[in-house]
Amino acid sequence: MTKVIAAIIIAAVLYGGWQLFFYWEKVKNEEEVTKKQEAASQVNPKSLAGMPYGLEQSLEAAERKGASGLKDWLKAYGPSIQDPRKAWIELDYCTMIVRDDPTEARRIFKSVKERTPATSPVYDRVKKLEKSYE
Repeated sequence: MTKVIAAIIIAAVLYGGWQLFFYWEKVKNEEEVTKKQEAASQVNPKSLAGMPYGLEQSLEAAERKGASGLKDWLKAYGPSIQDPRKAWIELDYCTMIVRDDPTEARRIFKSVKERTPATSPVYDRVKKLEKSYE
């Protein structure tokens, strides 16, 4: 009888070890997938489509001037820029003015959110900032 009980205990331990191994592999694969998705979601704003090549230097100069420079730049060149690059620049502007003019920041964020589809490279950034602006 003790041999049967010992065999059952050994079988239970082996089965538990086997299940633990599968669980460990599942967790490890999920971590790898998450890391790959995070690496893929790192968006370089300069590589986004929608802005004519010649405006890059003027954008950098406007960003150095701060929120007022970026606001003036968006007024001047905003109509010639398309999403997703325009959305990214407007989100930058929102983060710059949120302390000084939170209502304007919320208004701009709302307009960016409304026109940004889930397939956009800017969508992850919109989702991250969503709680701050609503």
